[in-house]
Amino acid sequence: MDGTVLVADDDRTIRTVLTQALTRAGCKVHATSSLTTLLRWVDEGKGDLVISDVMMPDGNGIEALPDILEKRPSLPVIVISAQNTITTAIAANEADAYDYLPKPFDLPDLMKRANRALERKRTTARPVAAEGAPQEAGDELPLIGRTPAMQALYKLVAQVVNTELPVMITGESGTGKSLIAKAIHDFSDRRTLPFVTATPSDLADINGPATILSRAKGGSILFDEVGDLDMDAQARVVRMLDSLTDDAPRIMATSQQDLMDKLEAGNLRQDLFYRLSGVTLSIPSLRERVDDIPLLSEHFLNRSERDGAPRRYLSKGALEMVRAYSWPGNVRQLENTVRRLIVTSTEEEIGRAEVELVLGNQPEIEPLIGGGDTEKLSASVAKHLRRYFDLHGGVLPPPGLYTRILREVELPLIEIALDATAGNQAKCADLLGINRNTLRKKVTDLDIRVTRRRKLM
Repeated sequence: MDGTVLVADDDRTIRTVLTQALTRAGCKVHATSSLTTLLRWVDEGKGDLVISDVMMPDGNGIEALPDILEKRPSLPVIVISAQNTITTAIAANEADAYDYLPKPFDLPDLMKRANRALERKRTTARPVAAEGAPQEAGDELPLIGRTPAMQALYKLVAQVVNTELPVMITGESGTGKSLIAKAIHDFSDRRTLPFVTATPSDLADINGPATILSRAKGGSILFDEVGDLDMDAQARVVRMLDSLTDDAPRIMATSQQDLMDKLEAGNLRQDLFYRLSGVTLSIPSLRERVDDIPLLSEHFLNRSERDGAPRRYLSKGALEMVRAYSWPGNVRQLENTVRRLIVTSTEEEIGRAEVELVLGNQPEIEPLIGGGDTEKLSASVAKHLRRYFDLHGGVLPPPGLYTRILREVELPLIEIALDATAGNQAKCADLLGINRNTLRKKVTDLDIRVTRRRKLM
């Protein structure tokens, strides 16, 4: 690496770590805890790259971006932030940040991005975000997460906000599909126009689509749970989409059902599916982003306190139990559970026993899955992967697919094998046909809890 990097962060540890890493890589580094100092360096023509935090003691790093890029349009700026919300990701994208990383960040990953930024010569600046973007919207949305899956989703949302492409949002019940759609509308150029949600009942009669169009007035229309539409309603939607003009509203749709299965069964019109699937956003289930559970729990606890509820926090044991639960109802179920814990807890600290009591009374909800009972595993996996790629349309899934798919299979395989062998790792390794040290490493890497029992299968 070669160049001068300007680092702005009020955390001394982060400044030190970045300064040492960038210096070892061959860069010159100027580090500061002041946004004012950073802007002065930019004015003086210093730096080939800026790495800046968002919340600084004397200002906001994202809000300073337009000023930086107006003066130095070829200067790339990497934004780092502990505010791991969709609002921050969209704001960074709209303000023309070169890249955005949530804290805590992976240092080797940041170094790679810094290297790419220094090598890239930006000749023009993209348009700055339109004024009036809602800055507080994300404060009330449970669209929070620092896991790679959620950060990839945030970046994709930021990229499609001001495009005209229709958006299909898929995910299990309770993952926040309609919230993603509303966020796309609220951060787009259509934010001052109506956002209309069209349900199957709205499309029950022949005049339904015309009524919906008149309500939208060029804003955004969300077809909620499009997989629930009957064939007559689907035909009406297709005719409506075919009649849209240049000043038509933005079209989005959600589905928790497997639309490829409905296509294959003849219960979904192919022309409707492809008209709605310009870009597909797949929202991960909560069990696919376990590391976000503490962050979400804290968010719900803090929000309830702001709304007048007593202050509460989860004990270490309680948080471990919350993390270990499967959450078939996803974020919505977690939010309702936290609210119930706040009401039922008599102490400021919510203990493990209280969580166990509440979770033990949760209704049995099974997440939607595909495949019949007689289907072979390989066929089921192949079917799942084909649907996964198809639902992305012409866009490739986020990088790292190989590791994600292997983890999806490897984690339950090892957990079930350990359970079958009563937690005896030697017997489990023999059952799986792998080395015992390999098993131990996988148990650690996958964060699997091993419980020993007496009776073995």
